[in-house]
Amino acid sequence: MKTIFVFGDSLSEGLAISPRQAWPMLLVEKLRPVGPNFRVINASASGSTTEGGLRRLPTHLVDPVDIFILELGINDAFHGIPVEQTRANLQSMIDQVKARNPSVSVVIVGVQFLISAPDSEYVAAFVKMFGELAEKNRAALVPNLLEGVVGDPRLNLPDRIHPNAAGHKVLVENVWHVLEPIARDVAK
Repeated sequence: MKTIFVFGDSLSEGLAISPRQAWPMLLVEKLRPVGPNFRVINASASGSTTEGGLRRLPTHLVDPVDIFILELGINDAFHGIPVEQTRANLQSMIDQVKARNPSVSVVIVGVQFLISAPDSEYVAAFVKMFGELAEKNRAALVPNLLEGVVGDPRLNLPDRIHPNAAGHKVLVENVWHVLEPIARDVAK
């Protein structure tokens, strides 16, 4: 059995929708033609910051992980946590997963800014951080999980931040575009 472990926040947990409608669980259907021996574990938690992720991660590293999908960081931005701290926390999570699973494939899921911030340097550094982490760790990168969803009221909850079930169908395509070749390689 090959394990895909998704570790994120409300954007991956599927805030206010059924867990089965969240993009990580929609991956199960996408994986069927690739191979029957995949399981997806979604250990995402609404409101999670990278610091919270660091605290939560060790309990999830008991079983082997073949593909680690990391989607955290936007809540750090909402709280004004320095980008350097967010980057260090994300790197620590990647390091922990790699230490337990040396042959793991890592997918870093970036999120473009959802809020307007007067500090454009912060925004630029935040967005750039995901690509830099992917490069440093030889990881795959989903540049913007919310591509095609942000700003579309048909694809978001009334809060205009979190995708609804229809929005998650777009998110899974954004991730699958990057994940499919990795999953095919792991399935061999």
